[in-house]
Amino acid sequence: MTLMQWFIFILIIQVIHGLGTWKLYIKAGRQAWEAFVPVYNGIILMKIINRPWWWIILLFLPIVNLIMLAVVWVETARSFGKNSTLDTFLALISLGFYNFYLNYVADVKYIENRSLQPKSGAGDWVSSILFAIVAATIVHTYFIQPFTIPSSSLEKSLLVGDFLFVSKFHYGARVPMTTVGAPMVHDTIPGLKKKSYLFDDHKGSSSWKNKLQLPYLRIPGFENIKRNEIVVFNQPADTLLDMNDFHPDRNYYKPIDKKTNLVKRCVGVAGDSLEVRNGFVYINGKQNVLPDRAHLQFSYYVQPKTSQFNPIYLKERYDITDGFGIINDKNTYYFSAISDEALAKFRDNPNVVSITPAKATKGDPNSSMFPHNPDYNWNIDFLGPLYIPEAGKTIDINLKVLPLYKRVITEYEGNTLQVKGNQILINGEVTTTYTFKQNYYWMMGDNRHNSIDSRFWGFVPFDHVVGKPVFIWMSWDGKKPRWERFFTTVSGEGKATSFLIPFLVLLFGWIGFNKWRARKKTS
Repeated sequence: MTLMQWFIFILIIQVIHGLGTWKLYIKAGRQAWEAFVPVYNGIILMKIINRPWWWIILLFLPIVNLIMLAVVWVETARSFGKNSTLDTFLALISLGFYNFYLNYVADVKYIENRSLQPKSGAGDWVSSILFAIVAATIVHTYFIQPFTIPSSSLEKSLLVGDFLFVSKFHYGARVPMTTVGAPMVHDTIPGLKKKSYLFDDHKGSSSWKNKLQLPYLRIPGFENIKRNEIVVFNQPADTLLDMNDFHPDRNYYKPIDKKTNLVKRCVGVAGDSLEVRNGFVYINGKQNVLPDRAHLQFSYYVQPKTSQFNPIYLKERYDITDGFGIINDKNTYYFSAISDEALAKFRDNPNVVSITPAKATKGDPNSSMFPHNPDYNWNIDFLGPLYIPEAGKTIDINLKVLPLYKRVITEYEGNTLQVKGNQILINGEVTTTYTFKQNYYWMMGDNRHNSIDSRFWGFVPFDHVVGKPVFIWMSWDGKKPRWERFFTTVSGEGKATSFLIPFLVLLFGWIGFNKWRARKKTS
Protein backbone atom coordinates (compact mmCIF):
# COMPACT_ATOMS: atom_id res chain seq x y z
CA MET A 1 0.00 0.00 0.00
CA THR A 2 1.13 3.54 -0.74
CA LEU A 3 1.11 6.29 1.89
CA MET A 4 -2.07 7.73 0.34
CA GLN A 5 -3.78 4.33 0.49
CA TRP A 6 -2.77 4.02 4.13
CA PHE A 7 -4.13 7.52 4.81
CA ILE A 8 -7.50 6.57 3.31
CA PHE A 9 -7.47 3.26 5.22
CA ILE A 10 -6.85 5.08 8.52
CA LEU A 11 -9.66 7.55 7.77
CA ILE A 12 -12.04 4.64 7.22
CA ILE A 13 -10.97 3.15 10.56
CA GLN A 14 -11.68 6.51 12.23
CA VAL A 15 -15.20 6.57 10.76
CA ILE A 16 -15.81 3.00 11.98
CA HIS A 17 -14.51 3.99 15.42
CA GLY A 18 -16.75 7.06 15.50
CA LEU A 19 -19.87 5.11 14.50
CA GLY A 20 -19.15 2.51 17.17
CA THR A 21 -18.37 4.82 20.09
CA TRP A 22 -20.02 8.25 19.72
CA LYS A 23 -22.76 7.47 22.26
CA LEU A 24 -20.12 6.16 24.66
CA TYR A 25 -18.26 9.45 24.30
CA ILE A 26 -21.49 11.31 25.22
CA LYS A 27 -22.04 9.09 28.28
CA ALA A 28 -18.47 9.92 29.33
CA GLY A 29 -19.30 13.65 29.21
CA ARG A 30 -17.71 14.38 25.83
CA GLN A 31 -19.16 15.56 22.51
CA ALA A 32 -20.25 13.11 19.79
CA TRP A 33 -18.09 14.77 17.12
CA GLU A 34 -14.96 14.07 19.17
CA ALA A 35 -15.31 10.37 18.34
CA PHE A 36 -14.75 11.06 14.62
CA VAL A 37 -11.71 13.38 14.53
CA PRO A 38 -8.54 11.39 13.71
CA VAL A 39 -5.86 11.32 16.42
CA TYR A 40 -7.84 13.74 18.58
CA ASN A 41 -10.46 11.03 19.15
CA GLY A 42 -7.67 8.77 20.39
CA ILE A 43 -6.44 11.38 22.88
CA ILE A 44 -9.98 11.83 24.18
CA LEU A 45 -10.46 8.06 24.37
CA MET A 46 -7.32 7.79 26.53
CA LYS A 47 -8.92 10.29 28.93
CA ILE A 48 -12.15 8.29 28.95
CA ILE A 49 -10.41 5.01 29.79
CA ASN A 50 -8.14 6.86 32.25
CA ARG A 51 -4.91 6.01 30.48
CA PRO A 52 -1.97 8.31 29.53
CA TRP A 53 -2.29 10.32 26.31
CA TRP A 54 0.96 8.88 24.85
CA TRP A 55 -0.73 5.50 24.43
CA ILE A 56 -2.06 6.99 21.19
CA ILE A 57 1.53 6.93 19.85
CA LEU A 58 1.73 3.19 20.48
CA LEU A 59 -1.41 2.73 18.39
CA PHE A 60 0.51 3.94 15.34
CA LEU A 61 3.57 1.71 15.77
CA PRO A 62 3.36 -1.40 13.54
CA ILE A 63 3.25 -4.72 15.43
CA VAL A 64 3.00 -2.87 18.77
CA ASN A 65 -0.39 -1.50 17.74
CA LEU A 66 -1.78 -5.02 17.36
CA ILE A 67 -1.30 -5.53 21.09
CA MET A 68 -2.36 -2.01 22.07
CA LEU A 69 -5.59 -2.18 20.05
CA ALA A 70 -6.66 -5.28 21.96
CA VAL A 71 -5.82 -3.56 25.26
CA VAL A 72 -7.85 -0.46 24.31
CA TRP A 73 -10.86 -2.59 23.29
CA VAL A 74 -10.89 -4.28 26.67
CA GLU A 75 -10.21 -1.04 28.58
CA THR A 76 -13.12 0.68 26.80
CA ALA A 77 -15.52 -2.08 27.83
CA ARG A 78 -14.28 -1.96 31.43
CA SER A 79 -14.73 1.82 31.53
CA PHE A 80 -18.45 1.18 31.06
CA GLY A 81 -18.77 -1.56 33.67
CA LYS A 82 -18.12 -4.58 31.46
CA ASN A 83 -15.48 -6.37 33.56
CA SER A 84 -16.37 -10.04 33.23
CA THR A 85 -14.28 -12.66 31.48
CA LEU A 86 -17.04 -12.98 28.87
CA ASP A 87 -16.92 -9.24 28.15
CA THR A 88 -13.16 -9.40 27.68
CA PHE A 89 -13.50 -12.41 25.39
CA LEU A 90 -16.19 -10.72 23.28
CA ALA A 91 -14.16 -7.50 22.98
CA LEU A 92 -11.18 -9.47 21.67
CA ILE A 93 -12.92 -12.04 19.48
CA SER A 94 -15.03 -9.35 17.78
CA LEU A 95 -11.90 -7.28 16.99
CA GLY A 96 -13.36 -4.32 18.84
CA PHE A 97 -16.82 -4.42 17.27
CA TYR A 98 -18.17 -5.29 20.73
CA ASN A 99 -18.17 -1.50 21.15
CA PHE A 100 -21.09 -1.30 18.68
CA TYR A 101 -23.13 -3.49 21.05
CA LEU A 102 -22.21 -1.26 23.98
CA ASN A 103 -22.91 1.88 21.94
CA TYR A 104 -26.32 0.98 20.51
CA VAL A 105 -27.81 -1.93 22.52
CA ALA A 106 -26.43 -2.32 26.03
CA ASP A 107 -27.58 -0.06 28.87
CA VAL A 108 -24.18 0.98 30.22
CA LYS A 109 -22.97 3.78 32.47
CA TYR A 110 -19.57 5.42 32.45
CA ILE A 111 -17.39 4.68 35.47
CA GLU A 112 -15.29 7.81 35.78
CA ASN A 113 -12.90 6.85 38.57
CA ARG A 114 -12.69 3.11 38.09
CA SER A 115 -9.79 1.23 39.61
CA LEU A 116 -7.01 0.39 37.14
CA GLN A 117 -5.69 -2.43 39.26
CA PRO A 118 -6.34 -5.98 37.93
CA LYS A 119 -9.08 -7.82 39.79
CA SER A 120 -6.98 -10.99 40.22
CA GLY A 121 -3.42 -12.26 40.36
CA ALA A 122 -3.85 -13.74 36.88
CA GLY A 123 -4.98 -10.39 35.54
CA ASP A 124 -1.95 -8.73 37.08
CA TRP A 125 0.34 -11.26 35.38
CA VAL A 126 -1.37 -10.78 32.02
CA SER A 127 -1.05 -6.98 32.24
CA SER A 128 2.63 -7.21 33.20
CA ILE A 129 3.40 -9.64 30.37
CA LEU A 130 1.57 -7.55 27.78
CA PHE A 131 3.39 -4.36 28.62
CA ALA A 132 6.71 -6.18 28.87
CA ILE A 133 6.11 -7.45 25.32
CA VAL A 134 5.22 -3.93 24.16
CA ALA A 135 8.37 -2.43 25.69
CA ALA A 136 10.61 -5.22 24.37
CA THR A 137 9.09 -4.92 20.88
CA ILE A 138 9.79 -1.18 20.78
CA VAL A 139 13.42 -1.72 21.86
CA HIS A 140 13.83 -4.65 19.43
CA THR A 141 12.35 -2.73 16.50
CA TYR A 142 13.80 0.74 16.89
CA PHE A 143 16.89 0.51 19.11
CA ILE A 144 18.72 -2.78 19.77
CA GLN A 145 18.15 -6.26 18.32
CA PRO A 146 19.85 -9.45 19.53
CA PHE A 147 21.53 -11.50 16.80
CA THR A 148 23.44 -14.78 16.70
CA ILE A 149 26.36 -15.48 14.36
CA PRO A 150 25.31 -18.57 12.36
CA SER A 151 28.29 -19.08 10.03
CA SER A 152 32.05 -18.64 9.82
CA SER A 153 32.09 -16.06 7.02
CA LEU A 154 33.56 -13.42 9.38
CA GLU A 155 35.58 -15.86 11.47
CA LYS A 156 38.26 -14.32 13.72
CA SER A 157 36.29 -11.05 13.85
CA LEU A 158 32.98 -12.71 14.74
CA LEU A 159 32.83 -16.39 15.70
CA VAL A 160 30.05 -18.92 15.24
CA GLY A 161 28.12 -18.79 18.50
CA ASP A 162 28.70 -15.10 19.23
CA PHE A 163 25.58 -13.39 20.55
CA LEU A 164 25.43 -9.77 19.43
CA PHE A 165 23.54 -6.62 20.13
CA VAL A 166 22.83 -4.89 16.81
CA SER A 167 22.17 -1.16 16.87
CA LYS A 168 19.21 -0.04 14.78
CA PHE A 169 19.72 3.68 15.43
CA HIS A 170 23.27 4.11 14.06
CA TYR A 171 22.09 3.94 10.43
CA GLY A 172 18.47 4.75 11.28
CA ALA A 173 15.80 2.25 12.33
CA ARG A 174 13.40 1.01 9.67
CA VAL A 175 9.72 1.25 10.36
CA PRO A 176 8.39 -2.33 10.01
CA MET A 177 7.02 -2.85 6.51
CA THR A 178 5.13 -6.00 7.48
CA THR A 179 2.36 -4.69 9.72
CA VAL A 180 0.69 -7.94 10.78
CA GLY A 181 3.01 -10.36 12.54
CA ALA A 182 4.20 -11.81 15.82
CA PRO A 183 6.27 -9.41 17.95
CA MET A 184 10.05 -9.94 18.19
CA VAL A 185 9.91 -12.90 15.79
CA HIS A 186 11.52 -12.84 12.36
CA ASP A 187 10.18 -14.92 9.47
CA THR A 188 9.37 -18.19 11.29
CA ILE A 189 7.70 -18.96 14.61
CA PRO A 190 10.14 -21.11 16.65
CA GLY A 191 8.99 -24.69 17.07
CA LEU A 192 5.99 -24.35 14.76
CA LYS A 193 7.98 -23.72 11.57
CA LYS A 194 5.19 -21.43 10.37
CA LYS A 195 5.49 -17.93 8.98
CA SER A 196 5.32 -15.31 11.72
CA TYR A 197 3.63 -12.74 9.51
CA LEU A 198 0.67 -12.31 7.18
CA PHE A 199 1.80 -12.08 3.58
CA ASP A 200 1.22 -13.71 0.21
CA ASP A 201 4.09 -15.86 -1.10
CA HIS A 202 3.90 -14.56 -4.66
CA LYS A 203 5.23 -11.17 -5.68
CA GLY A 204 2.76 -8.97 -7.47
CA SER A 205 -0.31 -10.63 -5.99
CA SER A 206 -3.30 -8.38 -5.52
CA SER A 207 -4.36 -10.21 -2.34
CA TRP A 208 -5.49 -8.09 0.61
CA LYS A 209 -2.60 -9.53 2.61
CA ASN A 210 -0.12 -7.72 0.36
CA LYS A 211 -2.04 -4.49 0.78
CA LEU A 212 -1.24 -4.42 4.50
CA GLN A 213 2.41 -3.68 3.73
CA LEU A 214 3.81 -0.26 4.61
CA PRO A 215 6.11 1.47 2.12
CA TYR A 216 9.77 1.71 3.07
CA LEU A 217 10.37 4.30 5.79
CA ARG A 218 13.49 4.84 7.89
CA ILE A 219 14.08 7.06 10.91
CA PRO A 220 17.17 9.23 10.25
CA GLY A 221 20.38 7.79 11.70
CA PHE A 222 23.43 9.64 12.95
CA GLU A 223 26.08 8.00 10.77
CA ASN A 224 26.51 6.47 7.31
CA ILE A 225 27.85 3.00 6.56
CA LYS A 226 31.63 3.21 6.36
CA ARG A 227 33.87 1.03 4.24
CA ASN A 228 34.98 -2.17 6.07
CA GLU A 229 32.31 -1.89 8.77
CA ILE A 230 30.47 -5.07 9.74
CA VAL A 231 26.78 -4.73 8.86
CA VAL A 232 23.63 -6.79 9.47
CA PHE A 233 21.25 -6.77 6.51
CA ASN A 234 18.45 -8.70 4.86
CA GLN A 235 19.77 -10.99 2.15
CA PRO A 236 18.56 -9.56 -1.18
CA ALA A 237 18.35 -12.96 -2.86
CA ASP A 238 16.51 -14.74 -0.05
CA THR A 239 13.68 -16.31 -2.01
CA LEU A 240 13.47 -19.75 -0.39
CA LEU A 241 11.90 -21.26 2.68
CA ASP A 242 15.13 -23.13 3.41
CA MET A 243 18.34 -21.09 3.23
CA ASN A 244 20.38 -24.28 2.89
CA ASP A 245 18.95 -24.58 -0.61
CA PHE A 246 20.25 -21.22 -1.83
CA HIS A 247 19.76 -20.14 -5.42
CA PRO A 248 19.60 -16.53 -6.58
CA ASP A 249 16.68 -16.95 -8.98
CA ARG A 250 13.21 -15.67 -8.14
CA ASN A 251 10.92 -18.45 -6.93
CA TYR A 252 9.70 -17.54 -3.44
CA TYR A 253 8.93 -13.96 -2.52
CA LYS A 254 9.44 -12.45 0.92
CA PRO A 255 8.93 -8.86 2.05
CA ILE A 256 12.21 -7.02 2.64
CA ASP A 257 12.04 -6.95 6.44
CA LYS A 258 11.35 -10.70 6.59
CA LYS A 259 14.25 -11.84 4.44
CA THR A 260 17.00 -13.75 6.21
CA ASN A 261 19.31 -11.61 8.36
CA LEU A 262 22.97 -11.90 7.42
CA VAL A 263 26.15 -10.29 8.76
CA LYS A 264 29.05 -9.43 6.43
CA ARG A 265 31.72 -6.80 6.02
CA CYS A 266 30.89 -3.83 3.80
CA VAL A 267 33.99 -3.72 1.59
CA GLY A 268 32.48 -1.30 -0.93
CA VAL A 269 30.19 1.67 -0.38
CA ALA A 270 27.99 3.63 -2.79
CA GLY A 271 30.04 5.37 -5.47
CA ASP A 272 33.02 3.00 -5.26
CA SER A 273 34.52 1.14 -8.20
CA LEU A 274 35.22 -2.39 -6.97
CA GLU A 275 37.24 -5.30 -8.30
CA VAL A 276 38.24 -8.66 -6.82
CA ARG A 277 41.72 -9.80 -7.88
CA ASN A 278 43.06 -13.13 -6.69
CA GLY A 279 40.59 -13.01 -3.80
CA PHE A 280 41.60 -9.52 -2.67
CA VAL A 281 39.31 -6.51 -2.96
CA TYR A 282 40.45 -3.39 -4.80
CA ILE A 283 38.56 -0.12 -4.36
CA ASN A 284 39.07 2.59 -6.97
CA GLY A 285 42.21 0.77 -8.12
CA LYS A 286 43.82 0.39 -4.67
CA GLN A 287 43.88 -2.75 -2.55
CA ASN A 288 41.42 -2.53 0.33
CA VAL A 289 43.12 -2.55 3.74
CA LEU A 290 41.03 -4.28 6.42
CA PRO A 291 41.01 -3.36 10.15
CA ASP A 292 43.57 -5.11 12.34
CA ARG A 293 40.88 -7.29 13.93
CA ALA A 294 39.95 -8.70 10.51
CA HIS A 295 41.69 -11.85 9.26
CA LEU A 296 41.32 -12.94 5.65
CA GLN A 297 41.11 -16.68 5.09
CA PHE A 298 41.49 -18.70 1.90
CA SER A 299 41.38 -22.38 0.97
CA TYR A 300 44.54 -24.42 0.45
CA TYR A 301 45.65 -27.82 -0.77
CA VAL A 302 48.03 -29.40 1.75
CA GLN A 303 50.29 -32.31 0.77
CA PRO A 304 51.54 -34.32 3.79
CA LYS A 305 54.96 -35.97 4.07
CA THR A 306 53.91 -39.15 5.88
CA SER A 307 50.81 -41.21 6.50
CA GLN A 308 50.96 -40.10 10.14
CA PHE A 309 49.53 -36.74 9.08
CA ASN A 310 46.74 -35.83 11.53
CA PRO A 311 44.55 -33.07 10.05
CA ILE A 312 42.26 -32.84 13.08
CA TYR A 313 45.18 -32.18 15.41
CA LEU A 314 46.69 -29.64 13.02
CA LYS A 315 43.35 -27.89 12.53
CA GLU A 316 43.06 -27.32 16.28
CA ARG A 317 46.75 -26.50 16.80
CA TYR A 318 46.89 -23.84 14.10
CA ASP A 319 43.42 -22.45 14.78
CA ILE A 320 42.12 -23.24 11.30
CA THR A 321 38.54 -22.05 11.00
CA ASP A 322 36.67 -24.56 8.89
CA GLY A 323 36.90 -28.23 8.10
CA PHE A 324 39.00 -30.23 5.69
CA GLY A 325 38.53 -32.87 3.04
CA ILE A 326 40.66 -35.65 1.61
CA ILE A 327 41.32 -35.73 -2.12
CA ASN A 328 43.63 -37.60 -4.50
CA ASP A 329 43.39 -40.88 -2.61
CA LYS A 330 44.64 -39.33 0.69
CA ASN A 331 47.73 -37.82 -0.92
CA THR A 332 46.38 -34.28 -0.58
CA TYR A 333 44.16 -32.56 1.97
CA TYR A 334 41.87 -29.62 1.28
CA PHE A 335 41.54 -27.06 4.11
CA SER A 336 38.70 -24.66 3.43
CA ALA A 337 39.82 -21.69 5.55
CA ILE A 338 43.34 -20.83 6.68
CA SER A 339 44.32 -17.33 7.76
CA ASP A 340 47.69 -15.78 6.92
CA GLU A 341 48.74 -16.11 10.56
CA ALA A 342 47.88 -19.82 10.66
CA LEU A 343 49.48 -20.36 7.25
CA ALA A 344 52.85 -18.98 8.40
CA LYS A 345 52.94 -21.52 11.24
CA PHE A 346 51.47 -24.34 9.17
CA ARG A 347 54.27 -24.15 6.59
CA ASP A 348 56.87 -24.94 9.25
CA ASN A 349 55.24 -28.20 10.26
CA PRO A 350 57.65 -31.09 9.48
CA ASN A 351 54.79 -33.25 8.18
CA VAL A 352 53.86 -30.74 5.47
CA VAL A 353 55.51 -30.99 2.05
CA SER A 354 53.63 -28.21 0.30
CA ILE A 355 50.73 -25.83 0.68
CA THR A 356 49.05 -24.57 -2.51
CA PRO A 357 46.31 -21.90 -2.68
CA ALA A 358 43.01 -23.34 -3.92
CA LYS A 359 42.00 -20.31 -5.96
CA ALA A 360 40.10 -19.97 -9.19
CA THR A 361 41.84 -18.96 -12.42
CA LYS A 362 41.19 -15.56 -13.90
CA GLY A 363 38.82 -15.81 -16.85
CA ASP A 364 37.43 -19.19 -15.77
CA PRO A 365 33.70 -18.39 -15.45
CA ASN A 366 31.50 -19.58 -12.62
CA SER A 367 27.79 -19.45 -13.45
CA SER A 368 26.91 -19.01 -9.77
CA MET A 369 28.62 -15.63 -9.68
CA PHE A 370 26.92 -12.28 -10.11
CA PRO A 371 25.60 -11.19 -12.59
CA HIS A 372 24.83 -14.75 -13.76
CA ASN A 373 25.43 -13.86 -17.38
CA PRO A 374 27.68 -15.70 -19.90
CA ASP A 375 29.17 -12.38 -21.06
CA TYR A 376 30.87 -12.03 -17.67
CA ASN A 377 33.58 -14.64 -17.05
CA TRP A 378 33.80 -13.89 -13.32
CA ASN A 379 34.46 -16.28 -10.47
CA ILE A 380 34.88 -16.22 -6.70
CA ASP A 381 38.47 -14.89 -6.84
CA PHE A 382 38.31 -12.66 -9.93
CA LEU A 383 35.35 -10.33 -10.35
CA GLY A 384 34.77 -6.86 -11.71
CA PRO A 385 35.51 -4.06 -12.06
CA LEU A 386 32.04 -2.71 -11.42
CA TYR A 387 30.48 0.52 -10.18
CA ILE A 388 28.49 0.41 -6.90
CA PRO A 389 25.36 2.57 -7.40
CA GLU A 390 24.98 5.81 -5.45
CA ALA A 391 21.70 7.65 -4.92
CA GLY A 392 21.25 10.50 -7.40
CA LYS A 393 24.10 9.41 -9.68
CA THR A 394 23.42 8.73 -13.37
CA ILE A 395 25.15 6.08 -15.48
CA ASP A 396 25.03 5.18 -19.16
CA ILE A 397 22.90 2.10 -19.62
CA ASN A 398 23.39 -0.27 -22.53
CA LEU A 399 23.10 -3.99 -23.27
CA LYS A 400 26.64 -4.66 -22.02
CA VAL A 401 26.18 -3.22 -18.50
CA LEU A 402 22.46 -4.05 -18.22
CA PRO A 403 23.06 -7.45 -16.53
CA LEU A 404 24.86 -5.65 -13.68
CA TYR A 405 22.01 -3.28 -12.91
CA LYS A 406 18.89 -5.07 -14.12
CA ARG A 407 17.84 -6.23 -10.65
CA VAL A 408 18.57 -2.77 -9.21
CA ILE A 409 16.37 -1.09 -11.80
CA THR A 410 13.48 -3.55 -11.59
CA GLU A 411 13.30 -5.29 -8.23
CA TYR A 412 14.99 -2.83 -5.90
CA GLU A 413 13.74 0.40 -7.48
CA GLY A 414 10.39 -0.73 -8.84
CA ASN A 415 10.68 0.04 -12.56
CA THR A 416 9.57 -1.97 -15.55
CA LEU A 417 12.26 -2.90 -18.05
CA GLN A 418 12.09 -4.25 -21.59
CA VAL A 419 14.70 -4.96 -24.23
CA LYS A 420 13.63 -4.59 -27.84
CA GLY A 421 16.49 -5.25 -30.22
CA ASN A 422 19.25 -2.87 -29.19
CA GLN A 423 16.87 -0.58 -27.33
CA ILE A 424 16.27 -0.55 -23.56
CA LEU A 425 12.87 0.64 -22.34
CA ILE A 426 12.42 1.67 -18.70
CA ASN A 427 8.81 2.31 -17.70
CA GLY A 428 7.90 2.14 -21.38
CA GLU A 429 10.35 4.82 -22.55
CA VAL A 430 13.53 4.28 -24.56
CA THR A 431 16.53 5.36 -22.50
CA THR A 432 20.32 5.33 -22.57
CA THR A 433 20.88 6.50 -18.97
CA TYR A 434 19.60 5.62 -15.52
CA THR A 435 19.64 7.60 -12.24
CA PHE A 436 19.73 5.54 -9.04
CA LYS A 437 17.21 6.17 -6.28
CA GLN A 438 19.13 4.82 -3.29
CA ASN A 439 22.60 3.79 -2.14
CA TYR A 440 23.97 0.29 -2.59
CA TYR A 441 26.76 -1.65 -0.89
CA TRP A 442 29.03 -4.61 -1.55
CA MET A 443 29.10 -7.11 1.33
CA MET A 444 31.69 -9.90 1.63
CA GLY A 445 32.91 -12.35 4.23
CA ASP A 446 36.52 -12.44 5.43
CA ASN A 447 36.41 -16.21 4.96
CA ARG A 448 36.63 -15.72 1.21
CA HIS A 449 36.01 -19.29 0.05
CA ASN A 450 33.26 -20.06 2.55
CA SER A 451 30.91 -17.11 2.30
CA ILE A 452 27.78 -16.63 0.22
CA ASP A 453 27.87 -12.88 -0.27
CA SER A 454 27.65 -10.08 -2.86
CA ARG A 455 29.79 -12.11 -5.25
CA PHE A 456 26.75 -14.38 -5.61
CA TRP A 457 23.79 -11.97 -5.53
CA GLY A 458 25.29 -8.55 -6.23
CA PHE A 459 24.47 -5.23 -4.61
CA VAL A 460 22.79 -4.78 -1.21
CA PRO A 461 20.29 -1.87 -1.23
CA PHE A 462 20.22 0.49 1.74
CA ASP A 463 16.58 -0.39 2.38
CA HIS A 464 17.81 -3.95 3.17
CA VAL A 465 20.20 -2.71 5.88
CA VAL A 466 19.16 -3.74 9.41
CA GLY A 467 21.84 -2.25 11.63
CA LYS A 468 25.36 -2.20 13.03
CA PRO A 469 26.71 -4.89 15.41
CA VAL A 470 28.17 -3.06 18.42
CA PHE A 471 28.53 -5.55 21.27
CA ILE A 472 29.12 -9.25 21.94
CA TRP A 473 27.25 -10.01 25.15
CA MET A 474 27.84 -13.77 25.14
CA SER A 475 29.83 -16.35 23.17
CA TRP A 476 29.42 -20.13 23.08
CA ASP A 477 31.57 -22.51 21.03
CA GLY A 478 29.01 -25.32 21.12
CA LYS A 479 30.49 -26.99 24.19
CA LYS A 480 31.53 -24.25 26.59
CA PRO A 481 31.42 -20.47 26.97
CA ARG A 482 34.19 -18.29 25.57
CA TRP A 483 34.52 -16.08 28.64
CA GLU A 484 37.12 -13.83 27.03
CA ARG A 485 34.54 -12.71 24.45
CA PHE A 486 31.75 -11.88 26.91
CA PHE A 487 30.89 -8.15 26.84
CA THR A 488 33.39 -7.19 24.15
CA THR A 489 32.99 -4.59 21.42
CA VAL A 490 32.67 -5.63 17.78
CA SER A 491 34.71 -2.80 16.29
CA GLY A 492 37.83 -1.07 17.48
CA GLU A 493 41.58 -1.53 17.22
CA GLY A 494 43.73 -4.15 18.87
CA LYS A 495 42.58 -7.24 20.72
CA ALA A 496 39.02 -7.04 22.02
CA THR A 497 38.80 -6.44 25.79
CA SER A 498 36.10 -8.10 27.88
CA PHE A 499 34.03 -5.81 30.08
CA LEU A 500 32.35 -8.73 31.89
CA ILE A 501 33.99 -8.07 35.28
CA PRO A 502 33.19 -4.31 35.30
CA PHE A 503 29.63 -5.14 34.25
CA LEU A 504 29.19 -7.66 37.10
CA VAL A 505 30.67 -5.16 39.60
CA LEU A 506 28.19 -2.49 38.47
CA LEU A 507 25.29 -4.97 38.44
CA PHE A 508 25.84 -6.28 41.96
CA GLY A 509 26.62 -2.76 43.16
CA TRP A 510 23.28 -1.55 41.82
CA ILE A 511 21.43 -4.50 43.38
CA GLY A 512 23.13 -3.84 46.73
CA PHE A 513 22.33 -0.12 46.56
CA ASN A 514 18.64 -0.80 45.88
CA LYS A 515 18.43 -3.23 48.82
CA TRP A 516 20.13 -0.70 51.11
CA ARG A 517 17.76 2.04 49.99
CA ALA A 518 14.73 -0.23 50.53
CA ARG A 519 15.87 -1.08 54.08
CA LYS A 520 16.44 2.60 54.81
CA LYS A 521 12.92 3.49 53.64
CA THR A 522 11.46 0.70 55.77
CA SER A 523 13.33 1.83 58.89
